[in-house]
Amino acid sequence: MSSNRVFQLKLHPLTGNSEWIVIEDNDESFDQNFHKPFLATTSYLDMLNDSTRNEAFRQAIQKTITKPCHVLDIGAGTGLLSMMAARAMGDEGKVTACESYLPMVKLMKKVLRLNGMEGRVKIINKRSEELQVGLDIPSRAHVLVSEILDSELLGEGLIPTLQHAHDNLLVENAMTVPYRATIYGQLVESTFLWKLHDFHNNEATVSDSIRLTPPGLDSVLSIKRQQYAMHVDPIQEEITLLSEPFKIFEFDFWKRPESYGETELCVKATNDGRVHVVVSWWVLQLDQEGTIYYSTTPRWISSPKITSPVGWCDHWKQCVWFVPGSGISILKGEEIHLLATHTETSFSYNFDTVVPTTETLNHRCMTGDFQLVLPPERAAIYADKEWRFSMLKAVQSMGKDRLLCLVVDDSVFLPLLVAKLSEASVMSLLPGLRERGLQYLQAVAHANGLSHSCIEVLEKNVQHLNMHDIHQKKVDLLIAEPFYVGHDSMLPWQNLRFWRDRTTLNDILSEDALIIPSKGILRACAMSLPDLWKSRCSLSIIEGFDHSVVNATLGACGHLPELEECPCLPFFIWQCGEFDVLSETYDVMEFDFSKQICECQGKSQVKFTKSGVCHGFVLWIDWVMDLQNSIVISTGPDRKYWKQGVKLLGTPRTVDPQSLTSVQPCSAVVEACFSPLKGELKIILDFL
Repeated sequence: MSSNRVFQLKLHPLTGNSEWIVIEDNDESFDQNFHKPFLATTSYLDMLNDSTRNEAFRQAIQKTITKPCHVLDIGAGTGLLSMMAARAMGDEGKVTACESYLPMVKLMKKVLRLNGMEGRVKIINKRSEELQVGLDIPSRAHVLVSEILDSELLGEGLIPTLQHAHDNLLVENAMTVPYRATIYGQLVESTFLWKLHDFHNNEATVSDSIRLTPPGLDSVLSIKRQQYAMHVDPIQEEITLLSEPFKIFEFDFWKRPESYGETELCVKATNDGRVHVVVSWWVLQLDQEGTIYYSTTPRWISSPKITSPVGWCDHWKQCVWFVPGSGISILKGEEIHLLATHTETSFSYNFDTVVPTTETLNHRCMTGDFQLVLPPERAAIYADKEWRFSMLKAVQSMGKDRLLCLVVDDSVFLPLLVAKLSEASVMSLLPGLRERGLQYLQAVAHANGLSHSCIEVLEKNVQHLNMHDIHQKKVDLLIAEPFYVGHDSMLPWQNLRFWRDRTTLNDILSEDALIIPSKGILRACAMSLPDLWKSRCSLSIIEGFDHSVVNATLGACGHLPELEECPCLPFFIWQCGEFDVLSETYDVMEFDFSKQICECQGKSQVKFTKSGVCHGFVLWIDWVMDLQNSIVISTGPDRKYWKQGVKLLGTPRTVDPQSLTSVQPCSAVVEACFSPLKGELKIILDFL
């Protein structure tokens, strides 16, 4: 009999190569290594630490399931809701737990066994759309419990899942937990949020001679038209509210939803301003009577009925929808018409505004409807005055006597900048963009006063590049931002892929080749991060059920066995709830790009400058862009467009810079070791 099997894609951060890891249901070697933080980058741990969510579901399940019946749990995860349902029915009734992701199924089995629930919950390792009555389950279920919600509500397939369940898996008039979800929105003005999407108008204020979106090609570089999950509470002071909250859509879990819906809203402005964004959130009604709620409402909204998470959580955020261009000017009391639509998986919003016809025709004629789509943070970086000026100075510092420049990363700015400011032949690899990057450069080259042929995009990987590909000339300028497509959610040092690429290309570099950036500096500071630490701390009893067996696999911190430690994970620090800087910033280690990649070690004593509770250390890389160490691109916590690495402590420590005892340490040692083979950075912390 064949076992279930899943293929997990693993990316090597320094080579860019992917490999498939095979996970089988009976794979003993995987079970033996299951103590490793295999699922650390998922939201499972954060979700299970959300006590408000857990309590709301327990109350609603106890209130809804009052007699023995058949309960179906779709997207069962660790089996928490399934166990709640089984407990609510006592020894009778049956629970079917449907979970498609095999690693979670393996973890769920451990949790059920630990809680004596193996015989009371039947696990099916399939997508719910694959379930068949009479084959997988004996009969239709009387109650559906599910938590297949993302920050947008629909992104995890809520609508098609409910449609199939009502058509094929549930009895007529089945009960559901949750019972209903309602989407709310609000119009806001925010310069910060505007800079994340309106690349063209922001770039117009930059003083260099490069235009990534030249006139007539306004939309050639853009972000994807979608909602983006984001914590808006931290930027509340940078937001002007332009309307009252308004209801957009309502979804009843207890009946079959429609695949498409639209609603026209007339929203009255409560302030003068410019509408940059629609901020949206959802309110979950878990019981039929409407007494148990959970919400992702921003903190500036107050309602006695709505329960928001106690403290901060990362698994659900608000959503922002960017209004195209520079937004819509509106006066207090004025009404604006909004058309909201939803598909099976997403929402979109359109205002009653008109795009000039000539602009649209120009764009279509000159670009062939081509667009290079970037993440919002990357678009904001490309339009940032300070970043652009630093890159300009770095390229100017190289002089004009360079003959051949190779751009090894996915930068579309550097090829244009080098070609514009120097006489070098410019070649670019664009390892993640490839054909899309080539199309983009061809589209904007002429508008920047460059010929279509001045930048050559090579179609080979770094590993296969040879002298023939670069016309028998040695590379005397190797340059990168560095930026690689797909690394946006990775740890900062995984952009050291640039160092690996530089090493791979060593044989085609001239003896005096200039490398930009010239080096990277690993920097660190101590921080108080109570919200983040709480969301990542070890699990024990959740609503009466022991979850201690999931801690290591989910990458928990705190109360772990002595030899185990929590992983270093990437976060936007500014979105991590409450935080406070407790030390100055210290250099831990340098990476010298003039040399080939090698194992590196570094150590720094971090002295605390403020009393408080230290929950961990934040690490990032500053990129030195010239040999004189005068041009530095920082990616630290005060830079909102980059993620930092966070190494949380197993046990938070109260620190005091004036203390003379080890009980309240006044300093700590941060030690780091970089392995080029695995692309990993090991962090060791010790308090003095």
